[in-house]
Amino acid sequence: QVQLVESGGGLVQPGGSLRLSCAASRNSFNSYTMGWYRQAPGKRRELVALITSGGNTNYADSVKGRFTISRDNAKNTMYMQMNSLKPEDTAVYYCNAARYGSQYWGQGTKVTVSS
Repeated sequence: QVQLVESGGGLVQPGGSLRLSCAASRNSFNSYTMGWYRQAPGKRRELVALITSGGNTNYADSVKGRFTISRDNAKNTMYMQMNSLKPEDTAVYYCNAARYGSQYWGQGTKVTVSS
């Protein structure tokens, strides 16, 4: 089992920035592929960004060049720096950990981009 706790969401104006964090409970954190997903009201949950145990990253086209995913294995924590935020980025953002066919989810943190 892996417990994941997200933080860093909030209300921000268009063009602003936020940094999300996801703290994991397991010391084997470095063996998990970690990801950020989001779900906007009335929409399906979608992948935003992934980072593998080796540090390779992958982004949804809609956030490329604006969001940066990273991880600090010494702190069992994943981050996502979100810049140039747009109203369409408004959603609940979820942290995900995956390994060997098992997946774990955090409770989500809400991001609202509005003037």
